[in-house]
Amino acid sequence: MTSNIVWHKSSISKQERRQQNKHQSFILWFTGLSASGKSSVANAFARTLFERGNQAFVLDGDNVRHGLNNDLGFGEADRKENIRRIGEVSKLFVESGQIVLTAFISPYRADRQIVRDLMGEGEFLEVYVKCSVETCEKRDPKGLYKKARNAEIPNFTGISAPYEEPHHPEVMLDTEQHSIEQCVEQLTAILTDKGYI
Repeated sequence: MTSNIVWHKSSISKQERRQQNKHQSFILWFTGLSASGKSSVANAFARTLFERGNQAFVLDGDNVRHGLNNDLGFGEADRKENIRRIGEVSKLFVESGQIVLTAFISPYRADRQIVRDLMGEGEFLEVYVKCSVETCEKRDPKGLYKKARNAEIPNFTGISAPYEEPHHPEVMLDTEQHSIEQCVEQLTAILTDKGYI
């Protein structure tokens, strides 16, 4: 980083934005295997938040790779950079007083920890969308598991690349046992109970 860059302080504080929005700003970091239901739960919950009057935005793995991260591949180094960039963008959303919901496989614990370390106390909530490889492979809405099994996709998480489950996620949603609607209800109850929304 060059020494000629100086952080410019905003005229509106994060706390002022939170007060105007009447809720906390934080990251809900949805992590789990492909087809586990991360994007489905995140988007359904974003709708719930919107209808409650909360400021929320979903950053989805595929969508971000169409633009901001379209120069990155799926090797380990590029995956790490993908998550680093998303962490920085998410931090900006939190500064703006919003709830940001990120739906990324983010297979490595260390990468998720880097994003957590960027944030203030209570601003990063890891949401583990738990679903077995077998069930995800049966769902396979994009046909990716089939391609991975046929060696058409290298470094595919859960097949030819590892996924490191969170040790202590703030929230665990079991999408094998519960519907999207039930997961949204669980999230709403947990975040209301904790005073986030």
